[in-house]
Amino acid sequence: SLLAGFVMGSRLPRHTYGFIQHELFPYYFHIGSACAFLNLTLFAMYHPSELLSDEQTTQIFVFFVCVAASVLNTQWFGQVTSDIVADMHLVERSHGLGQEVGLFASKSCRQLRASNPSYGQLSQQLTLYWALSSLCNLCCIACNGLSLYYLAARLSAL
Repeated sequence: SLLAGFVMGSRLPRHTYGFIQHELFPYYFHIGSACAFLNLTLFAMYHPSELLSDEQTTQIFVFFVCVAASVLNTQWFGQVTSDIVADMHLVERSHGLGQEVGLFASKSCRQLRASNPSYGQLSQQLTLYWALSSLCNLCCIACNGLSLYYLAARLSAL
C-alpha cells in the first residue's frame, strides 16, 4: 500500500486520492489490528506464563505493544485523520481547490491556510494526527521486525 500511495498521490487529483485513502485505510488498520492480536494470542497460547523465559516475556510485551499501537491507530488516530481530511476537502471545494494533481499543497492551498484560520487549524490538526498515526504504524513495523528477529533466531529449534 505504501508504493501504491505514492503512485496514486502523484497521478490522481488530491481529493480523489484522499477519497481512496479514506475508503482503504480502515481496512488496512483493521487487518493490521487483527493480525497483531492473532500474533499475541498464538504466542501466548503456546507459551504458558509460568514457563516464560525473559526473552519470551519480552516477546509477549512486544506483541502487546503492537496490538495497543494498532488498535489505537485503528480506533482513534486513523479515524480522526480521515475526518479532518474530509473537513478540509469541504473547505477546499468551496474555494474551487482539490482537483490539482500531486501530494503536496498547491500555492492556492497555502494561501487558503494563511487566510482562513479554521482551515489553518484543520491543517495543523491533520499534521499532528497524521504524525501520530504514522508513529503507530512505525511502532508496529518495529514490533513485527523484532518478532521476526526472535523467530529467525530460533529457526534451528523448530
